[in-house]
Amino acid sequence: MRLQNLGYAITGHRAQGVTVDTAHAVVTATTTRENFYVAMTRARHGNYAYVATDTTDDAHVAPHPSDNPDATARSVLYGVLQHVGAVLSAHETITAEQERWGAIAQLAAEYETIAQAGQHDRWATLLTASGLTEEQVDLVLGSDAYGALSAELRRAEANHHDLGAVLPRLVAARGFADADDIASVLHHRLARATARPAGSGRTRRSPRLIAGLIPYASGVIDPEMRHALTGREELIEHRASAVLDRDLNEGEPWTAALGNKPADEWTAQRWRQAGRVVAAYRDRYQITDEAPLGPVAESDAQKLDAARATAALTRAQQLSRHTPNTEQPDLTMEARQGRTL
Repeated sequence: MRLQNLGYAITGHRAQGVTVDTAHAVVTATTTRENFYVAMTRARHGNYAYVATDTTDDAHVAPHPSDNPDATARSVLYGVLQHVGAVLSAHETITAEQERWGAIAQLAAEYETIAQAGQHDRWATLLTASGLTEEQVDLVLGSDAYGALSAELRRAEANHHDLGAVLPRLVAARGFADADDIASVLHHRLARATARPAGSGRTRRSPRLIAGLIPYASGVIDPEMRHALTGREELIEHRASAVLDRDLNEGEPWTAALGNKPADEWTAQRWRQAGRVVAAYRDRYQITDEAPLGPVAESDAQKLDAARATAALTRAQQLSRHTPNTEQPDLTMEARQGRTL
């Protein structure tokens, strides 16, 4: 006859110091990093986490700040790892707050919020001139999808597309009689039509992006908003440089993927510029993995930034292998001796 011991459910606090054969923990968005660590280190043979991505208590009349209808197991676990439950000292608290408010995640959110407000009248004028009726324009501006459309308009303009020409074409392409949300439909059409920068070949200009990621907000008339945007733009650029310098100086594992800094100054500057984009991406999405770009991006906005960061990483790796003589041949000797066939 085989004897077995019963298992009992206990909290993470009670589990400290306990060793069992297998441990099974329920993890929610409110779990702290410390409790998660305890839960995942109690068993000899197997530690298992069951991640709750939904909210089961319907008695709450308002959603809890931790609720996220688009939550995944990965995003919940990421939040848990960032949720420190230990009480910080006064110095640690000040440092943590400075780090949080000075991070690109915060600065970019502020920039985009100000940009949406500052460009509202301009977008309304463009939408009115696009062929939409007055009623349709009001529906677009009042839609929950307007924020995403506003960001897409800003991204398209940063890619040097003429919105005064693009929007009428997109509106005329097909009617909106069967559309549940005109703003959402326009956002989808605009994203597809302006995915690449305007122009082709040598006439194609680089996108106007802050730290290689955030579309620049142009045409903001209000001087206070324009000043606020400029201030945050400078802070974002400075932060990207500071994060790259810090991680290079501290030998953070992810920086190895950038390759070695090129010897010649011109190439080194381009290498550093590419590295800043990767550093900005990591800071914006709070990535702490050793892999330079962290886990796979989930939201559409992050996927766009991930593509930019991936391109920058590839560029840095290519530049790290660059030798000046292979890319820019010295024509001085040819000029002295004459060209040969």
